[in-house]
Amino acid sequence: MAHSPDRRPILLDFEKPLAELESRIIQIRELAEENEVDVSGEIRQLEERALQLRQEIFSSLSPLQRMQVARHPRRPSTLDYIQAICDEWMELHGDRGGHDDPAVVGGVASINGRAVLMLGQQKGRDTKDNITRNFGMASPGGYRKAMRLMEHADRFHMPILTFIDTPGAYPGMSAEELGQGEAIAYNLREMFRLDVPIICTVVGEGGSGGALGIGVGDRLLMFEHSVYTVATPEACAAILWKDSAKANQAAEALKITAADLKNLGILDEILAEPIGGAHSDPLKAAETLKEAILRNLAELDQLTNQQRRELRYQKFRSIGVFAETTV
Repeated sequence: MAHSPDRRPILLDFEKPLAELESRIIQIRELAEENEVDVSGEIRQLEERALQLRQEIFSSLSPLQRMQVARHPRRPSTLDYIQAICDEWMELHGDRGGHDDPAVVGGVASINGRAVLMLGQQKGRDTKDNITRNFGMASPGGYRKAMRLMEHADRFHMPILTFIDTPGAYPGMSAEELGQGEAIAYNLREMFRLDVPIICTVVGEGGSGGALGIGVGDRLLMFEHSVYTVATPEACAAILWKDSAKANQAAEALKITAADLKNLGILDEILAEPIGGAHSDPLKAAETLKEAILRNLAELDQLTNQQRRELRYQKFRSIGVFAETTV
């Protein structure tokens, strides 16, 4: 998997107590080696405490803290997962309308010998790469490229695997001039008619219509520390309370976590992450994703094209349904 050459840890606020403990373990080990003292028992106890503390921290994260994990600069991205789970991969470019948006990547791949179409939003690994990829915020050309590739997959009977990781579609004037809303709406409509199986996975941050533009599928999977939301907590707080500092309150109300979405019937499956988040062990996260994709593909293969289309339609029609009662 491709990673930044700078491997110094990037600490989130809630990880600081853990980092202090791990730093203490390193210091004790170095002192013991210098003085030729056997403190293996004490170190083992401290390492067990560190593991326990890591489990405690990551099992009780608030929605806003999960958002921080989902936005972690070293969290595995679309291309990381593609490289880890595919036997072969050939990226395809362009929307056939004069644009090739680097915020959306896609192409033909082979997974366990089966041809599939993989596509997703791609954030950058550093400032320069993020600017090039517009922080994973796609332009209309990106959504049109995605739809072109999905139509190609449908024509050649290849399952479609999408990876969602964006704070939202690019909201700039140039995107509006080129038809941002129309491009996303077109994808929403057209993905419902495709015959092939479609599996969508939220691998990081799933934001607003930018995520939905490649998010209509037969199955929606989501890593446990990923988030999926109609608006970022910061934006929601600014709109509702005119105060972005109330982002934590907004995150609670928005129900953005995998557990919330599973309870609401929007999400089909939560994918477990390594302790410490997917960025702590990207290969293990990729193994979990590959197993889930293959298992869900096998289940979807049992259905006819018409059955898949009907179930896909009914799945989205049922989202947001509620019963009203008089008190």
